[in-house]
Amino acid sequence: MSRAPRRSTATDSAESVARRAVSAVDRDVRARVLATLTRKFGDLDLAEDALQDAIAQALTTWSRTGVPDSPEAWLTTTAKRKALDVVRRESVLAGKLARLHAEAERAPAHADFTDPADAPPPRFPDERLGMFFACTHPVLRAEDRIALTLRFVAGLTTAEVAHALLIGVPTAQQRIVRAKKRIGALGVPFTPPRGDDLPGRLGGVLRVVYLLFSEGFARSTGDAHVRDDLTDEAITLARTLRSLLPRAETTGLLALLLLTQSRRPARLDADGRPVPLDVQDRNLWDRSLVVEGIALAESAAAQSDAGPYTIQAAIAAVHAEAPTAGETDWAQIAVLYRLLEAHDPGPVVRVGRAVAVGRAYGPARGIAMLDRLQSDSQLDRFRPFHIARALTLSELGDDRGAADAYRRALDLPGNEVEDDYLAAALGDLRPQ
Repeated sequence: MSRAPRRSTATDSAESVARRAVSAVDRDVRARVLATLTRKFGDLDLAEDALQDAIAQALTTWSRTGVPDSPEAWLTTTAKRKALDVVRRESVLAGKLARLHAEAERAPAHADFTDPADAPPPRFPDERLGMFFACTHPVLRAEDRIALTLRFVAGLTTAEVAHALLIGVPTAQQRIVRAKKRIGALGVPFTPPRGDDLPGRLGGVLRVVYLLFSEGFARSTGDAHVRDDLTDEAITLARTLRSLLPRAETTGLLALLLLTQSRRPARLDADGRPVPLDVQDRNLWDRSLVVEGIALAESAAAQSDAGPYTIQAAIAAVHAEAPTAGETDWAQIAVLYRLLEAHDPGPVVRVGRAVAVGRAYGPARGIAMLDRLQSDSQLDRFRPFHIARALTLSELGDDRGAADAYRRALDLPGNEVEDDYLAAALGDLRPQ
């Protein structure tokens, strides 16, 4: 049996170039294309399928014709055509078909991309931020809006969405499907709201940006502890939000993210393993981010509409202002957490308050508060809760209890580097 002839080196090279070009299409580009398709066709599933088909076609077409000058524009045009084919074939959205068809007929048949000059000017300085607001339509349940936005616009996986919201993966899937069905049934438009509607949708958008940063700050899966692309993106979105709606909470969120990100140079050791806050080399912290973050936190706190993000920024500022871990004003942090709990009585805040109380007034008080939270089913899935219990029990000399808490933490999803860190901490214990 004769073998098929091997492809030429030139072909191999062209295919490699095409693969690299497709791999280089980052999350921002995909999100912008998805946003364009969703606005045009009003169907998230159709938009996502069309984008994936366009990416698959790019692998073969770019191998033959070369990588276009604007891969994003090529993907946008190709995905639009594929989506329009589906609309035609399935006779979906018949009322829109005539308009879409007319637009397609007016476009030059040989065009490989859409001229950006022909597109209407964006209503938002950031395309994805506009989609964040579009996905917070009030006809959707609040919890469904967050899940939908994190999955389709922020680009997190369903497992990452579940981790961010402290829910199981099936529940996250249910929320996303429910939101998409309601969007389809009610014909919810995927367009950013008018300016006077923005404040009413701001809370949901702030939360999505915060959760996006949180996933980058400590990954819920994978072989690395951080994802700098997510934290950088969240900070960029927070800056844009503040410029769009300059008020206490947008300022507070930006301050919180900057102060948290300032610790990035000290958060990992040479092997990429996490370094706890109390042993970080504070000389490595980014002082420019600290200065900017503290100034923003003070500005937010002075405004009458200060809320939970402003309080969290104040907590981060107390950490940033301490010259050493031992000089941290934990009593002040405990008070701030009590104020935060009045705004947001969620399980994560209660854990933070318990840790602060334990640091300020002794581990016995801290573990008493943590133990009262053990019946919370959400916290049982929250790895940092069990880590907090392990650390506090270890301070009290209860190595057996600390070992149990570390084992429970290791049972929960987390990135591999953090797994190794927890396993090492467990190995250092000497339970009786």
